[in-house]
Amino acid sequence: MKKIIAASALLMGSSYLMAAGGHGPAGCGLGTAVVFKNPTQWHEHVLAATTNGTSGNQTFGMTSGTLGCKDANGPLAGGPSIYFDKNMDQIAADSAQGEGESLEVLAALIGIEQADQAAFNKMMQNNFDSIFASSNVTSGIALEQLAVLMSTDATLKKYLG
Repeated sequence: MKKIIAASALLMGSSYLMAAGGHGPAGCGLGTAVVFKNPTQWHEHVLAATTNGTSGNQTFGMTSGTLGCKDANGPLAGGPSIYFDKNMDQIAADSAQGEGESLEVLAALIGIEQADQAAFNKMMQNNFDSIFASSNVTSGIALEQLAVLMSTDATLKKYLG
């Protein structure tokens, strides 16, 4: 029982500290950046904070500078790089279609706003052959090409820092 109380206090404390950083009462993380982007009700804040704290993504976001958490490593370092590496096949499949859950998650990890999601999906689809140049392409090379393409896109270059 003491462990449960200590864990709850730790989770609530980390959410409180993140709220103090200008992230609102739920803090940064998947719950705030993707699931409950604009919570207006108290229960939405609670659910966002619970999602952020219990799934471990708040710590991940703080470490990688993603999910609404700021970091000096840049938008394609840390989280997006790890996610891209672990999910490259699905990202490639969704890129070919121009839509899909893996593209939504990648965009969220990079920090792309919902209003620019369609532009990101279209850029991924239109440049599929450049990003995934061969069956032997590594996630690092694909991400480098993605950064180059984003830097030349009027809508998406703002997400590169």
